[in-house]
Amino acid sequence: MNKLKEALASLSSRAKRGNLKHKETPMTRVKDAISTNYKEGLPKEAFAIVGDPDDPGTWKIPHHTRAILRARGRLDIEKTVDWDRMPAAVAALSPGGYRGERVQASAEDIIKAARHLAGHYEAAGKSVPDTLGALI
Repeated sequence: MNKLKEALASLSSRAKRGNLKHKETPMTRVKDAISTNYKEGLPKEAFAIVGDPDDPGTWKIPHHTRAILRARGRLDIEKTVDWDRMPAAVAALSPGGYRGERVQASAEDIIKAARHLAGHYEAAGKSVPDTLGALI
């Protein structure tokens, strides 16, 4: 959110001075600020692996719905788990991978992600898949 505030403040002061670039509009600046903080319309908290918090390209294994945007800090984040995506997320961590491809991450990140996903299963009162059990 800080990037968004900075973009708006910069745009406002530059507009007052008449110093806007050609084709630059308030919405393009706002969209640029927002798009750097999200991937697939989701914040970093929706991913099991977050390499660099400022680089969405390093965020892997989405497993929450977009409702997480409303839930952060206010609602139970467990209610935003995307149970339709969870089997794919679990498979991506397994040696066989999702659709034959394992997520590209360090062994440490894979184990950490497996523990994270297992925590969601436990919080929901669901049995932890054997695939996750083998990793943690």
